[in-house]
Amino acid sequence: MMCRICEKLLLLTLWLTGYASQAVAADAASAAQKFSSVDTLWVLLGAALVIFMQPGFAMCETGLTRAKNAGNIVMKNVMDFAIGTPVFWIVGFGLMFGTDIHGLIGMPDFFVRSWTSGDAGYPTMAYIIFQTAFCATAATIVSGSMAERTKFSAYCLYSLAISLLVYPISGHWIWGGGWLAAAGFHDFAGSTAVHMVGGICAAVGAKILGPRIGKYNEDGSVNAIPGHSLTLACLGVFILWFAWFGFNGCSTVSMTGDDTLEAASHIFMTTNMAPAVAACTVMCFTWLRYGKPDVSMTLNGCLAGLVAITAGCDVVTVAGALAIGFFSGILVVLSVEFFDQKARIDDPVGAISVHGVCGAFGTLMTGLLAEKDGLLYTGDPHFFLVQVEGVVAVALYVTVVMFVIFHLIDHLVGLRVTPTEEINGLDFAEHGLPSAYADFMFVPEVPGSTSAPAPVPGSSKGSSAVPHATTQATEVQAARPATPDGHHYSLVTIITSRDRFQALKTAMEEIGITGLTATEVNGFGIQRGYREMYRGASVPARLLPKVQVDIVVSAVPVRTVIDAAKKALYTGRYGDGKIFVSTVDNIVKIRTGEEGFAALQDYPMEEEH
Repeated sequence: MMCRICEKLLLLTLWLTGYASQAVAADAASAAQKFSSVDTLWVLLGAALVIFMQPGFAMCETGLTRAKNAGNIVMKNVMDFAIGTPVFWIVGFGLMFGTDIHGLIGMPDFFVRSWTSGDAGYPTMAYIIFQTAFCATAATIVSGSMAERTKFSAYCLYSLAISLLVYPISGHWIWGGGWLAAAGFHDFAGSTAVHMVGGICAAVGAKILGPRIGKYNEDGSVNAIPGHSLTLACLGVFILWFAWFGFNGCSTVSMTGDDTLEAASHIFMTTNMAPAVAACTVMCFTWLRYGKPDVSMTLNGCLAGLVAITAGCDVVTVAGALAIGFFSGILVVLSVEFFDQKARIDDPVGAISVHGVCGAFGTLMTGLLAEKDGLLYTGDPHFFLVQVEGVVAVALYVTVVMFVIFHLIDHLVGLRVTPTEEINGLDFAEHGLPSAYADFMFVPEVPGSTSAPAPVPGSSKGSSAVPHATTQATEVQAARPATPDGHHYSLVTIITSRDRFQALKTAMEEIGITGLTATEVNGFGIQRGYREMYRGASVPARLLPKVQVDIVVSAVPVRTVIDAAKKALYTGRYGDGKIFVSTVDNIVKIRTGEEGFAALQDYPMEEEH
């Protein structure tokens, strides 16, 4: 019996010893694994989402500007991130997060060789790339406000300067342990640190540049310059809205523990509520103000709500986010109108209002609506006054520094392109691009409509059997003296709406016309296009898209062409078009050198070997 008991005790001892060693090994492994996998993934996800904001800005800005500058816009957005990445790593990060020097600046830490994430649950490099994405966001805000007239070289120098010095220094005050952080200033994800800084840079740059050619009349009235693609702008806004959850939500830089999970969920909710309410507010407000809901303003409203909620998304209630969205929606419309019409600062995309004005507004609203410290909850103005102090200090700093930087850049390379380059478009002037939409030209053929009727007598491009006599010529043709080869040539130019082109082409084929030239054009007639409102300004004479068809005829009577065109195009409404008839002196076929009537004839193409 005793032997069996001793045997059991020995087995128990061995088992306990093994268990204890396993526990020690587990503790050692836990100690060796310093970082939290979920926290690291959360920070890296945030970095990826904030980087994804770059194409959002690119599409939004491109859509709200003219097509002739689309390539230049996307190039600037690419270079903001490309330039900012090494510059922020080499210098900017140290100035922002290095050891505090009198609350004003971080100790320079070139190439981030000393700074570490400490006891945080994520590696140093994860935080560096996360903050790099924020820096690039501040830089790219300026692109839209200075669009369509800024030298690309000057913009690259600006992008370098903001990533190197401007953003890191004010960022240190707020997030790097500087004097504003010590005073209790609260800007959770960057309404002031990122967006207001970018918005003020945009205002200073746009003011120094001056307005685009044709923006203002001599009497001070405003000419609206519509963007070329609201669909691109809408795509950009939705990308930004989606990526903003990384901007705000992942700024918790942790997903460990129930409190953090609850905080992140709350931030997602407030981050979504504010832009949704702001968009609804702008839609209704512009509907009442302009007579119709303004599309581009509503897109700006979404962004205004996102910018405004960014400072206090963690401390305001969902109802507070609703209020911030509502008031930022009204504010952004009034602000765009003010800068456009009163201050006469030409901001094509509304970046000053969206990021600068609403960034400051959201930061101040945090001082009012923060659930624990806000003035409206506690009655104590201290926190609100700290928010005011922070907004004013950062605004003054950025205004003064950027004024100096932009003037230095202007002195070194010049800020603005020449008037000729601006009129021709920066795609061509700055990058040698004929068009950013080279393959999206007018294609007159309808898919499936590839067959053409056989040439018939009277065709402008018939066979050699077409009679050379002019007995079918119209009275107009007969009244003109014949050309040396005995024939008359007329150019019939038809301008009509694009949607009527296929009907016109079919009608021309039916009367024997097998050769024509179709060109996409823009213009207006006596009705002077459509009068409309765009971003609060009237568009008095919009150039409408048209198609111009040119047909040279000889054997086919001009009257036959006119009658067929009228029948095909007539609707009785404005826009049916016009027909112009003019005399042609000669026709030359380049391939064969034939001239006159012979140059109008079609011959089978020789087989190429």
